[in-house]
Order: sequence, then structure tokens, then C-alpha cells
Amino acid sequence: MDQILSAPAPGTTSGPGFEKCKGLGVAPQRRTPTPQSAHGTGIITLRGSTETVVEFFGYAISSILYQRGVYPAEHFGPVSKYGLSILVTKEESLNKFIGEVLQQLRGWMLSSQVKKLIVVIASQATGQTLERWTFDIQVSEEVADDCALPHTQADKVLEQKQIQAIIRQISASVTWLPLLDEPCSFDLLVYTDKAADVPEAWGESDPKYIVGGSQEVKLRSFTTKIHQVDGSVVYGTTNWELSAQMHAMIGSLCATRISCLAALSRYSF
Repeated sequence: MDQILSAPAPGTTSGPGFEKCKGLGVAPQRRTPTPQSAHGTGIITLRGSTETVVEFFGYAISSILYQRGVYPAEHFGPVSKYGLSILVTKEESLNKFIGEVLQQLRGWMLSSQVKKLIVVIASQATGQTLERWTFDIQVSEEVADDCALPHTQADKVLEQKQIQAIIRQISASVTWLPLLDEPCSFDLLVYTDKAADVPEAWGESDPKYIVGGSQEVKLRSFTTKIHQVDGSVVYGTTNWELSAQMHAMIGSLCATRISCLAALSRYSF
């Protein structure tokens, strides 16, 4: 049975378990091993794979927050990564919060204790979940803490192409997801093994499922040969359907009024 943990609100990540979590966002203030340096010897380890996945999550979270308009556009700036230009947060407190969450995630992943990372977007007014961006994490059963697998240049190229495809899907989401036309907030949920050590600032959470009608869209996946990450987004359709019905009703009323005015004009003197 997994436990669902909710990341602490920004500004609360200072309790036990966060002593080494300062300044590690998608634009880190101190150097961490990059996937390229971790893979430079032609092998990949659990640690190197974890760095790749956690780094991807940092860029994916920022891209989701930007594309879905959770924060103003001026809070983001472009960086070059994966052969793409990606908009990432440059707001200090948000960057610090995401970095601290990713650092805790990194620790759990090094113990192979993480099953899912979920970005929840909710209405500020009602707290109702509007979207759930889910990233399922599977670990190869052959992996041990000291395991090293061959990782060729072709593997690296394929991995980057797979990540590019996911980032592009997130960037294109504004064209196929319903418009979020109200102020929104976000939460980060992590599904872990029951045995995972949990810092005091974190708390157990409900899954924050969407109430009412919903649709799911599968995203691309990528693999490091040790971890496989499968993405999807579920979005609510109830509000969107009501909005579409309202627009259709207004359109129908306008068409009826125009028709009536046209009929009256034929009999006017």
C-alpha cells in the first residue's frame, strides 16, 4: 500500500530532512551532477538515472505552471535544455520551493521508494481539482544500489528525444486543454512506499481526484534503462461542458433575435 504525500507549502520546508535542501530548483544555485557527467563513462547507475529524472521533473513542473497560467508570464524566463527553449520559473521563492521538493524526491528515488509524482492544479476559490498531471515512475527490477548498466551515445540521444517529446506535449497543451479562466493554485503529490521516511513538514494527503466528468490524455514516456517515466494529464470537463452549453445558448438566443428582427423589418413601413 502506497502513501500519498503532499509537499509542504512554500516557506515551510525548514524542518528535519531539509537541512541540505537549499537552492536546488530548475536553476540551481549550487552544482549538482548532470546526466551528461553521470553518464560520461558509458554506463548509467541508479544515482545517475535519478539525477536525469529529477532534473526532468524540474523543467516539466515549471513548463506546466507556465503553460497553464498558474503564475504570471513575467515569473518565467527561457533556458536552453534538451535542444529546446523551455520557460522556467525565475521567481525566487517558487524556485526555492520546487528545488526543495525535488531534493526530497531525489532522496526517496535513490532508495527506489517513489511510485508517482503528481502536479495538481486547483481553483483558488473552491479548492476543486481542475487538472492532475501524473508521472508514473517504474524502476527496473534488475537494479541494485550499486548496479551499473551500459549506456551508449545512442541511448542518450534516444532519451533526449523522448524527453523533448514530453516537453513539447506540455507546451502544446494550451491548444487542447480547456482554458483555466480563474485564479489557480498548485500542489505536488508524491506516492511513496509506506516504509519511506517522511520529513515533519510533509503530510499525508488524499489523491485530490477530479470531481465530476473528466478526460485523460496520455503523454509520451522516456526511459533511462533504470527508470521509466510515463506521463498523463486528467482534466475536468464538467465546467467546460457547462461553459460550452452556455455559449451555445447565448449563440442560439442571438440568432433567434436576429431572425426576429429580420422578420419584423419585412413588415415595417
